[in-house]
Amino acid sequence: MKQKIVIKVRNDCDKCTRKAMKIASKANGVNSVAIEGSDRDQLVVIGEGVDSANLTCSLRKKLCYAALWSVEEVKAKPKPAEKPKPEVQPDKPPSSTCSCGCPQLPMCPQYPPYPMLYEAKVYDYTPSPIYCPIM
Repeated sequence: MKQKIVIKVRNDCDKCTRKAMKIASKANGVNSVAIEGSDRDQLVVIGEGVDSANLTCSLRKKLCYAALWSVEEVKAKPKPAEKPKPEVQPDKPPSSTCSCGCPQLPMCPQYPPYPMLYEAKVYDYTPSPIYCPIM
């Protein structure tokens, strides 16, 4: 049975937080450890067969404060039912489709058309070689 354990710990510094997570992650049966709460003072441990009282006592020894808030069962999320695939008729050849599944038209509606390139005449305004601005 998978369970979620919430333990309130002291959050004086980042070192205390790392220490609490390290202690919790070494316990038997722990799958994940996270810090939650508005003050980031709740240690959330998820695992199977985790001894919550023993874990709280271990945290109290190292951190001087730890309070067991809740232990609850985590229910597995049901898998969504698979949709049946439409049958392909063998007498019709499969039409060409793009990656989004739309029928291949001259342009795919999923992607914008290629930019149009226009030719522009550029005028060169270099001064004549006779003119010298230094003199």
